[in-house]
Amino acid sequence: MESDGKNGYHMKGGEEASTEVYPGNGAKVKPVESYPMNGGEGPTSYSHNSHYQGEGVNVSKQLISEAIVNSISLKELSSMESYHIADLGCSVGPNTFSVVLNIIGAVEYMMLSLGASSKVLDFQVSFNDHVSNDFNTLFASLPSKGRRYFAAGVPGSFHGRLFPKGSLHFVHSSYAVHWLSQVPNEVNDESSPAWNKGKIFSINAKQEVEDAYSDQFAKDMEVFLQARAEEVVAGGLMALTLPYTKGRLDVEQALFYKLFRILELALNDMADKGRLDEVKVNSFNLPIYIPYAQEIQKQVERSGFFTIEKMQPLTSATQGFSSRLDARQCSMIVRAPMEGIISQHFGSEAIKEIFERYVEIAEENSEFVGQSAALTEDLFVLLKRKA
Repeated sequence: MESDGKNGYHMKGGEEASTEVYPGNGAKVKPVESYPMNGGEGPTSYSHNSHYQGEGVNVSKQLISEAIVNSISLKELSSMESYHIADLGCSVGPNTFSVVLNIIGAVEYMMLSLGASSKVLDFQVSFNDHVSNDFNTLFASLPSKGRRYFAAGVPGSFHGRLFPKGSLHFVHSSYAVHWLSQVPNEVNDESSPAWNKGKIFSINAKQEVEDAYSDQFAKDMEVFLQARAEEVVAGGLMALTLPYTKGRLDVEQALFYKLFRILELALNDMADKGRLDEVKVNSFNLPIYIPYAQEIQKQVERSGFFTIEKMQPLTSATQGFSSRLDARQCSMIVRAPMEGIISQHFGSEAIKEIFERYVEIAEENSEFVGQSAALTEDLFVLLKRKA
């Protein structure tokens, strides 16, 4: 999702998805479903419940630093007046600030090691998320002293152009690109073989459901890579961190699946007891897809704009994390990024009861959650823009 996850696709409850426009050429983009991560600084806020994403970000830092060290030459540094970083799906922090400082630190290290330490290089950081993201909390959290970069907010979906051509040197996005621009239409169509009755996503669902989600992911990645190809300079880098799976049995053992499986159980239990409309439960699906690594590789190669410099699992980021979670913490991990989408579908008045039932089921199934050897494995993907 900070995914930084950060990132989910964000819109306030009741707000309609709007058609966005590519800046500069006026071409219309299809509406993108978007829902807000919980903003603010309260107990259910994303800023206080994004520790999982933070662990992945911390492990990827060294890989990002190595990528920058291996890619920047003295000639390139000498010709630069500014270095533009974009974090796509930034949410409200704090993980995005940690990422930015790491990237800047790596560039400054290279300036020093290459003998360009006397050069004054401006750093421009663009924090991107959907228009209803809590940018107020994000910018209120920016360091007021000692900040080594100029900051700007760039609202809009990354399933489309966001920046001028050839303007970005480094693009980062963590726990965001697995959020889809929309739920596949087929999974909510009762006449379709892909109707996903009683389930909320593609994991452990029918093959037709998985195929529908996979097709939507492929379409979204095509648009994403096309847009970034126009924005990133030749030789520029893009680092993506996202959950992935090696197979159905693998993902069913992951904490990510188990956390959302409990939500699925809670919703169906409330429908059985008449606390939620069964029709609404059957039509509720999350706009997220956990891809195979091969799917990501295929889309990058098909686009032809980037080379894959590194594709590496980050399993170590999550070892031991599940053993520290109790039932209420599990509910917060799900509630912080998903409350917006759940509220829009079922109504905000249902939220309290849904997550109370979530906690009860999590407590009843504590062994089911606690036995996860790791969270869903994460994948670090480093791409380089072809010349």
